[in-house]
Amino acid sequence: MRLSYWASAWRVFDLSVGEMLWSRRTVFMALVVGLPVAVAAAVRVLEVVGITALRVNGQAMAGTSLFGLMLWLLFLRFAVPVLAVFYGTALIADEVDDRTLTYLFTRPIPRGSVLLGKYLAYLACTSLVVLPGVMLTYFLLTPVTQIGATFVSLLVDLGLLAAGLMTYGALFALVGAWFRRPLVVAPAFVFGWESVVLLLPGSLKQLTVAYYLQGLVPHAMPADGGLTALLQGLVTESPSTPAALAALAAMTIGALWLATREVERREYVLPQ
Repeated sequence: MRLSYWASAWRVFDLSVGEMLWSRRTVFMALVVGLPVAVAAAVRVLEVVGITALRVNGQAMAGTSLFGLMLWLLFLRFAVPVLAVFYGTALIADEVDDRTLTYLFTRPIPRGSVLLGKYLAYLACTSLVVLPGVMLTYFLLTPVTQIGATFVSLLVDLGLLAAGLMTYGALFALVGAWFRRPLVVAPAFVFGWESVVLLLPGSLKQLTVAYYLQGLVPHAMPADGGLTALLQGLVTESPSTPAALAALAAMTIGALWLATREVERREYVLPQ
C-alpha cells in the first residue's frame, strides 16, 4: 500500500532522527555549539575573579548585552550556518554514498518525502543541541536579578535561531540536491557571498539569509544602549520584522519545494 506524502515523510523522519542523534555528526555539532558556551563560561570565571571581559566605549558590557552579541556572531553567523551546511547538504548525499538510496526509493513512498523526512530529522537533531546550548550561554551570562525581566527575550531568541536552522537547512538541502559537490558551493555562499554582500550598499544583500535574520536580531534582544550602538556599527541596514519573517518563510518553503522536485525527477547513480 502506497503511503501518503506526509505519512511517508514521518516514516523517514522516525527512521532518520535516531541515526542522526547517535552518529559522529552529533559530536561535531556539540563541538560547534560548545564554542559559545565555553566563551560564556570563561567570561563568567573572569567576572568572578573581578576582571571585565569586554568593554564598549570604556564601559563594561552588561551580561545581557554580551549574550545578544554572542547570539548574533557565534550562533547566527557561525554555528547555525555551519550546522546547516554540514547536515543540509548531506540529506541525500549520505544516502548516495552509503548506497542506501535505492532501498528508500524502492519503498512505496513518494521520493520527495524522503528528503522532507530527513530535513525534519535534521531540524529535530540540531534544535535538541543548539537551543539548550543557547539557554546555557544565557544563564551563564545573565545576572540572576535580570533573568525574570529578560526571559521572554530569550524565548524570542530561540525562535530566531529555529528560523535560521529552518531556512539555512532548506537552502542547503536544495544545494545538496542540485550540485554534485555541495560542500564547495554551500560554504562559499555562507562565508563568501553573504559575508561580502552584507557589507556592500545596494539591494544584493536581499539575496542572503543573514540579511533577514539581522532584521529580527534587534527585536529579539532586551533594550540596551551599549548593545544597540554596537549592533548599529555592525549592521547598516535591515528589513522590518514582518518583511524579514515573510522572506524567511518564502525562502524555506521555496527551497524545500525545489529540493523535493529535484529528488523526484533526478536519476541518481550510486558509487560502485
